[in-house]
Amino acid sequence: MQIAVLGIDLGKNSCSLVGLDGQGTVVKRRRMRPASVIGFTKGLPPCIIAMEACCGAHHLGRLLEAQGHEVRLMSPEYVRPYGAPRRRVLPVEEESTQRVVD
Repeated sequence: MQIAVLGIDLGKNSCSLVGLDGQGTVVKRRRMRPASVIGFTKGLPPCIIAMEACCGAHHLGRLLEAQGHEVRLMSPEYVRPYGAPRRRVLPVEEESTQRVVD
């Protein structure tokens, strides 16, 4: 279970993470507080981390790059069409993550 791509959906109180392997299969889903994302990614081997470009994403991106990960930020207009319905408990942007990597 090696994560090749990690997609992060940043929120005010919680972040949703989805880990994809080399074939694009979901291998991990997790929801956590923004402060604990750094500790979670510290235990991962270097991978591509994709997230929506927002005010907090640039700061988080610099911290993740210092750990050796490759950070890719995507414009919000490309993320929104692929977003999960807001009624779901775990909103994850898997298709957006795949599009950034391709």
